Amino acid sequence: MEHYPAYWEADVVLRDGATAHLRPILPSDSDAIQTMHKKQSPESIYLRFFAPLPVIPKKDLDRFVTVDYDSRVAFVMTIGEEIIGVARYDRLDEESAEVAFNIADDHQGRGIGSIFLEHLAAAARERGIRVFTAEVLPQNRSMLQVFAAAGYEISREFDDGVVAVRFDIDPTEKSIQVQEAREHRAEALSVRSILHPSSVVVIGASRKRSSTGNLLLRNLTAAQFAGTISVVHPEADAVAGFPTVKSLEDIAEPVDLAVIAVPAESCIDVVRDCAAHGVKSVVVISSGFAETGEHGLELQREMVATARANGMRVVGPNSFGLANTAPEVSLNASLAPFLPDAGTLGLFSQSGALGTALLAAAKTRGLGISTFVSAGNRADLSGNDLLQYWEEDPATATVGLYLESIGNPRKFTRIARRVSSVKPVIVIKSPFTGRELPPGHQVRVSSLSSTALDQVLTQAGVIRADTIHQLFDVAQVFSSQPMPAGRRLGVIGNSAALSTLVVQRARSEGLRVETAPVSMHPEVAAEEFGSRLAEMYSDPMVDSVVVTFTPSAGAGEQEIAAVLAEEAAKSGKTTVACFLGVHGVKDELTAYTRDEEGGRRAHPVPSYVGPEDAVWALARTTEYAMWRRSDRGRYPEFDDVEPRRAREIIERNLEGVPPGERVLLGRDDSRALLESYGIRFLPYLTSHTVDEALAAADRLGYPVALKAVHKRLRHRMELGGVRLNIDDEAELREDWQGIAEVIGTYLGPEDDHGIDVQPMAPPGLACVIRAGEDPLLGPMVSFSLAGDTSELLDDVSHRVAPLTDVDARRMVRSLRASPRLFGYKGLPVMNVEPAEDVILRLSTLVDSFPSVRDIEIRPIMVTEDDAHLLSVKVELVAEPDRIDSQRRRMSLG
Repeated sequence: MEHYPAYWEADVVLRDGATAHLRPILPSDSDAIQTMHKKQSPESIYLRFFAPLPVIPKKDLDRFVTVDYDSRVAFVMTIGEEIIGVARYDRLDEESAEVAFNIADDHQGRGIGSIFLEHLAAAARERGIRVFTAEVLPQNRSMLQVFAAAGYEISREFDDGVVAVRFDIDPTEKSIQVQEAREHRAEALSVRSILHPSSVVVIGASRKRSSTGNLLLRNLTAAQFAGTISVVHPEADAVAGFPTVKSLEDIAEPVDLAVIAVPAESCIDVVRDCAAHGVKSVVVISSGFAETGEHGLELQREMVATARANGMRVVGPNSFGLANTAPEVSLNASLAPFLPDAGTLGLFSQSGALGTALLAAAKTRGLGISTFVSAGNRADLSGNDLLQYWEEDPATATVGLYLESIGNPRKFTRIARRVSSVKPVIVIKSPFTGRELPPGHQVRVSSLSSTALDQVLTQAGVIRADTIHQLFDVAQVFSSQPMPAGRRLGVIGNSAALSTLVVQRARSEGLRVETAPVSMHPEVAAEEFGSRLAEMYSDPMVDSVVVTFTPSAGAGEQEIAAVLAEEAAKSGKTTVACFLGVHGVKDELTAYTRDEEGGRRAHPVPSYVGPEDAVWALARTTEYAMWRRSDRGRYPEFDDVEPRRAREIIERNLEGVPPGERVLLGRDDSRALLESYGIRFLPYLTSHTVDEALAAADRLGYPVALKAVHKRLRHRMELGGVRLNIDDEAELREDWQGIAEVIGTYLGPEDDHGIDVQPMAPPGLACVIRAGEDPLLGPMVSFSLAGDTSELLDDVSHRVAPLTDVDARRMVRSLRASPRLFGYKGLPVMNVEPAEDVILRLSTLVDSFPSVRDIEIRPIMVTEDDAHLLSVKVELVAEPDRIDSQRRRMSLG
């Protein structure tokens, strides 16, 4: 039996939003397996074993629980100590295995079978198995549905009363879509159960008014929570005027949400007690966990593992709490003594202190919120979970997140790209590289610069803000205005100086001012102000408008504000204002109309302290509007790729390599790997003598290049390791000898002294393409022009795989130095399409194989007609899985 593969263990979210634990089977599971079996109905037993079997014979039971984690693999799923399902495969030959499932009767219909299939398939692929087979009775419709709905290409044969099912388990586009859709539904439902509780219990509320628990209870009651509230206190009869019970046992009704404010050391016992009494979720306000060091981290992990293993989600620990302003809920289970009014902005914060600032800023600016969650140490519930929920939440129109770290950025960008297509997502960005983390946050460390995640967020349509101030600047526009139809801006006001500032800032932010700014007299009358506004709104060359107003001896502020609000409401065009004394979305700049049903509808104009803020917010809104309307491209389909050939090369080179250790592929295997994905290189021949080099040049044809093989000299023309444009035998002899002397100077006798001979590529522009699995961001692809300048100035474009054709085009064109590819100052216009094709093929390769740590094509010569690849380096790492894999599992926080 192989070593127990602990990394196969996973906490999972079931179809109904509850959690469970999945792990490889152990011999010690025999009693629990027998217990589950005895509870099964005769029909379920017959469907699994094709015969009546009230008790599993000991011999068979021993065989079921004893596996080698290679040719025979089995998983169990547990809630608490109870096994609720078993799934297994048994190898039939080198590439195929038979699978079987057994789900407890009480837990059928919770999506357990589909989760088992994902994890079995992932384990099987890791062990070299490519095909699953199964024999299923025709009446076992639920099991047949698991296979049919998984997204694989299924073949069926009916023989002797049994349906034989067979399918290739390599992921398909459809199987990935199915998995992500199931993950979305389950995680969204788990968040909904937290934010829409029918009953809340507060555990740890003290009679001291200054205590955390006491404040929580007062906030719950002040918000007039629509459900039932219970308070657990072992001694007091009442807390904050609210009657208490001694323990959870004294609460007869089911409890949806427990809010815990006890010392960290006691939290695990409280969570166990909640599990024993069927509590669905917990919010842990208590601090003293991972933010305090290793001991606190262990406490945190144990607490979360206990909760998940018993079907519960955890918000926190070190959380500020959560809130839902929907009238049918009215939940304020937070430390905030006030909440903004009900609105359409969903807010997520990892920091408790910043959570307070977010709520305060929303209230100050007159922005209503739908829901608010503070995740604290983000040990379980994360921003990814909230995005899953907010995507389809009808009460939320705009999403705002303050993220100190991202545990799974690949998953975040995948979900954010989907959410951004239907509603704006605004993120206060942090460095996110994983090198500088707040206490309590556990993430991997990225190997890329901090700009990489910024570019990935842009790829996903996420709006980035540097501060809370900027987050709400943008949110003001989305909460009150239609999205701009284009980038053309109209500027109007009663101050020429302010209008000039607006125009200058607008152009620097990418907005176009094609209509002359209107600067009225400082003492303009309200009637003239309204007339000039109406003219600007009617201009077809104006998509959005910035209005400035400075008080003077003319019309009063209230009079001008009313005119502005009325004209903006009639126009239907995006409007922002810089109106002295008004900051936010306020009544002073709001007009009201009646809808078709006679209801009153507000039309506020957002106002800003300064014109720069107004223009910045409008520019971000416009960029998002353009992204949302843009064609985001198609994922390529290549007929000439050979993923199995690539897999064989990778697995052969990683055979016997310890997990985490890196392997540098030989040059032949490096080229073979890329050629399996249709990426071709200029040929080369390696020489160790001048005569070998001459023979190689005759075979390849002049002109040729000479390159030292050793990595220290290979691309270092300044060190003499590269000689180009060699046209004849005499020149080759001289240059070969020159490189040999350099090798003798820089390298030792044990180093590779070989010199490659390669045909000269046509003249062009040298570029660099890199791709591979970043530990934090997942499969990434990068593009830049070759040279130290690009690296020193970080002029590199990054995208997360998989890429669309539009992503590849934008990568090439987003570099600051990209004009050099497109005729800058008389340079020839290069054909970049072949380079874009290489980018897309590399994206497909690294998306499929997380063991590919780094591929570096240096250089790829982009010419007027084609692109020529000269050299490649490939590094693999023995990692069994990626952070966002093809099997559903919850993050480790």
